[in-house]
Amino acid sequence: MTTFRVLSVSALSIFFALASCLANAQENRNSVFLANQEVRVANLPSLTAPSTHRSAVLATALEIILNDKAVCCGKDSALQDAVSYATLTDPVSLKELSAKLQGKHPLNDGGAIVVTSEYVPQSSISPGLIVATLRDQHALLIEWKSHLYVLYGATFDENRDLGSGERDYAIHKLLLLDPRFSDQRRETEFNRETDDLSAVQGLLTLKAVASGQ
Repeated sequence: MTTFRVLSVSALSIFFALASCLANAQENRNSVFLANQEVRVANLPSLTAPSTHRSAVLATALEIILNDKAVCCGKDSALQDAVSYATLTDPVSLKELSAKLQGKHPLNDGGAIVVTSEYVPQSSISPGLIVATLRDQHALLIEWKSHLYVLYGATFDENRDLGSGERDYAIHKLLLLDPRFSDQRRETEFNRETDDLSAVQGLLTLKAVASGQ
């Protein structure tokens, strides 16, 4: 009898453990965890700044991000005046630059483009903003350790709530282009594990569309 009772208690414990596991599994069906995801902006032009001066790097970074010579940033482009302003007031802050870029700008062919520009200070940078912008195939301008980079990709974990559709992200790395260089130094990264977020001064989101769209 003693042996039978011990086996019964053991079997009962296993049953409750299995029931608990099944309950947790049922509860976890409401969310999906996706580890080590990656997103990159495709087909960015391979441009190198004519000098390492901040204004030259800024103009080249904007040209890479907007990827349209009629829009940015050479002679007769829509943003020529804005970039010239940045050069004349160098070193211009990302906040000032955002205000200058924001709005409607005439094109050389008589049309116009509307630029949506948002400056995001370090304290307001969120993983969701970065991932969503990159997924829309828009690179960002980021200032890190007082240097300007093109933020073109990221690696991250994603937790998706299947009921509400809400998504939470944990970024591991930011993939960056340094317009100052054309060699192996051109591609670099911000690593959350080893780099200090406080060294990021802020970032800028940019989007240009034809006027009327």
